[in-house]
Amino acid sequence: MTNKKLEIRKLVASLEKTGRKTKINLWKDLAERINKPTRQNVVVNVNKLDLMAKKNKGKILVVPGKILSVGDLEEKAKIVAVSASDTAIAKINVNGEFIFLKDFVDEKTKVSNVVMVK
Repeated sequence: MTNKKLEIRKLVASLEKTGRKTKINLWKDLAERINKPTRQNVVVNVNKLDLMAKKNKGKILVVPGKILSVGDLEEKAKIVAVSASDTAIAKINVNGEFIFLKDFVDEKTKVSNVVMVK
């Protein structure tokens, strides 16, 4: 098993554990979406995140997949994802904040402030 697959499995296990512990369905839903086959993974560009950030001001955008670097992020936003390209992270960090999902799971966050990007 490759290192990346092992990291994904650990992340899914962590999300499921957090979901059971807190009884919040968001974590269970994220675990299911991340555990899908690779060809069904979510891939989002920065310009789509910018549109979502404008619609959902002050909310945390969670991407259960990868972020690519097409477009720019003009709206200030906190964005969480499983992975992202280096240029996408740089573009997001200009006006916002990027956090890897594995680091975000440990945070205490209100579910009402989270928007899942599909």
